Amino acid sequence: MERTAVVAFAEGLHARPAALFVKEAAARPVTVGIARPGGEPVAAASILAVLTLGVGPGEEVVLSTAEDGADAAASLDALVSFLGQGAVA
Repeated sequence: MERTAVVAFAEGLHARPAALFVKEAAARPVTVGIARPGGEPVAAASILAVLTLGVGPGEEVVLSTAEDGADAAASLDALVSFLGQGAVA
């Protein structure tokens, strides 16, 4: 199962936005991967893995999980929404 998201953070997935995203991903009941379109997914719950992607503002990413069901769909939808908010509290 996968979803595509556009990163709305002005900094992209760097420093604080990446840390907040990783925290959100780690809180989900399923294991989530994140990748650039066409790339190999890395662990969304790993700050180092997310930072190595070098995702900038306005870029697309693909979120995926090998799991199925309501928890998987809800987790991916929540992370897509988080990336689309673009605000760091």
